[in-house]
Amino acid sequence: MSDPPLILHAIHHLATGGLENGLVNLINRIAPDRYRHCVLCIEDYSDFRNRIERPDVEVIALRRSTLSRIELYRRIHSICRRLRPAILHSRNLSGLDALPPALVAGVKARIHGTHGIDMDELADNAKLRVVRRLHDPLIAHHVSVSKDLARFLVERVGVSPSRITQIYNGVDASKFAPARAAASDVLPERFRGEGQVVVGTVGRLQPIKNQLALVRAFASMLRQAPNLRARARLALIGDGPTRAELDDCVRGEGLGDVTWLAGARDDVDHVYRCIDVFVLPSLREGISNTILEAMASALPIIATDVGGNAELVADGENGCLVPLSDERALSNALLRYASDRELRERQGRASRQLVLERFSLDAMVNGYLRVYDAYAPRGTRVSP
Repeated sequence: MSDPPLILHAIHHLATGGLENGLVNLINRIAPDRYRHCVLCIEDYSDFRNRIERPDVEVIALRRSTLSRIELYRRIHSICRRLRPAILHSRNLSGLDALPPALVAGVKARIHGTHGIDMDELADNAKLRVVRRLHDPLIAHHVSVSKDLARFLVERVGVSPSRITQIYNGVDASKFAPARAAASDVLPERFRGEGQVVVGTVGRLQPIKNQLALVRAFASMLRQAPNLRARARLALIGDGPTRAELDDCVRGEGLGDVTWLAGARDDVDHVYRCIDVFVLPSLREGISNTILEAMASALPIIATDVGGNAELVADGENGCLVPLSDERALSNALLRYASDRELRERQGRASRQLVLERFSLDAMVNGYLRVYDAYAPRGTRVSP
């Protein structure tokens, strides 16, 4: 029997992130006799690549920032000619660079995934819209991770709905589970008092995630209810370019004694188990893996009403949605959840149930397999 067909996954950077975590889960969950995989990093990769469990997966770094566009295309063309992938699956704006050389190299099945849009596109950047439209004829089929992003492709890029499949991200509900972790093993000492309420967020510290709004809203909550200062705590998990600005904001708001800037962690599943309320104040989201992880961990969710967040958070059922850039509404939501244990526990149970019903890893993997099987060259498909 011939080797299973190869999927060449083109992404920007294989490092900690929701898109990247989803890709690793997908590769690890697809049976080796179904498809082979290679990850083409337009820029680079980190030791995050070690989370790929299959030893046969090649990871290639092109380091685009050091190359001319012509040289970048030449290298991608050469890789496609060497590997002869059955499918190119590119993702997000950076992945578009793989489409022209793959076409010239004869890769007929070219699938593109939209997992989110960046800060420049929040302002309806005309140049980026043109870039997407110019590349669209090179794409056989689109995958979006949310209904909101599918609408974006239809309304802003002009993609026909018949060429889009929407597949939600999945979460490992056995790893992210509600059993409580020992706070002494995870949290700093000032977070371990009896009856404390930990408000937490997880994600890269960057402008689009807008953790500054959470810090300011948390400070506003404590000004509204000074009695909460003895037991309310704020945990910011992650690292990134806004770390120094967040440090300054925490000090400026006088929150140094009640805030934990934890940096990047390898044990976020344990961290979730020490959090009481999960907050995501992003300016834009596709389908947030951190919301899904928090939901699987049986946490209530407070999130801005942007992107695909409303597809995960049923307002009043497993959390609440607050308007974009409305720090007063965010502060009021924090106060309500910090003050009501029964609300937190009831909505946390609802979060877990929603994950089990709609956002499993198996559902995600099966969705991608249906797309891949539809485009894998006839005669190369291997039975499951």
